[in-house]
Amino acid sequence: MMNVLIIGANGFTGRRLLETLSDKGEYNIYGMSLSADIAPSEGYKFLQSDMTNYESVKDIFKKIVPDVVINCAAISVPDFCENNKEIADSVNYHSVCKIADLCNLYGARFIQLSTDFVFDGQKSSPYTEEDIPKPVNYYGETKLLAEKYIAAYSNNYAIARVIVVYGKRYSGQHGNIVQLVYDKLSAGESINVVNDQWRSPLFVDDAAKAIESLVKTDKNGIFHLSGDDIASISEIAYKVATLMNLNSDLIKSVSTLEMQDKIKRPSYSALSNSKIKSDFLFQPVSLDEGILLTLGG
Repeated sequence: MMNVLIIGANGFTGRRLLETLSDKGEYNIYGMSLSADIAPSEGYKFLQSDMTNYESVKDIFKKIVPDVVINCAAISVPDFCENNKEIADSVNYHSVCKIADLCNLYGARFIQLSTDFVFDGQKSSPYTEEDIPKPVNYYGETKLLAEKYIAAYSNNYAIARVIVVYGKRYSGQHGNIVQLVYDKLSAGESINVVNDQWRSPLFVDDAAKAIESLVKTDKNGIFHLSGDDIASISEIAYKVATLMNLNSDLIKSVSTLEMQDKIKRPSYSALSNSKIKSDFLFQPVSLDEGILLTLGG
């Protein structure tokens, strides 16, 4: 069986991937995270380590000799990255380069999760893998630097750009737009959501399935992982309210300008999933279905 190392295994996508691959019984799964396992179970081995500690990561490679390494870890909050550039560089770029080099050394396939934020949002149709990236914030810049390094120096790799991944979360994990809106409205609290930023949200189970497809192939390149539905952030919020019979009057639909966000974000960053569909018969659930699966409706 293949030895698969998942870095960032306590994160939202990393955790679902850890469970999905472990349940199959087809792989020897190793989860790695800076913190202890947030939901221990059988089926995998968990390693607590800092991905920016090269010597520690090198020891893990030597110990398990991975066939595939999937990096789900990142500093993904644009505001934090903008204000803490050295930390963002260390996690999102420099450590990724070193992991890519170790993958080459051990002959392992490297799958790097990236983001729609490598684009500037000036397009009015879904971005394809052939479109030229142009980040508008430092988070996007660090992720693009990592992409460029992997594409230039990795022997066996896939870059999986994901977008607005949502689904059920574990205690201690960061929220996602669907869960956040539901929690706020259920508590009778108002929430401000932007109405002029459009995305193509991806259900977390679909993200895990698509990434497994990249594990099983030796195709190199960039792959866009996204849902079929394109919606503004406010439209997603209203869908949650409608499907879960919550008070939509608590939703305050505002423009990006009105939100007064100091960090620029792409206005339109929907991703085309045509390539992943064509190559691997990927079929994501609809946004409505994903919301219901997330919230148990």
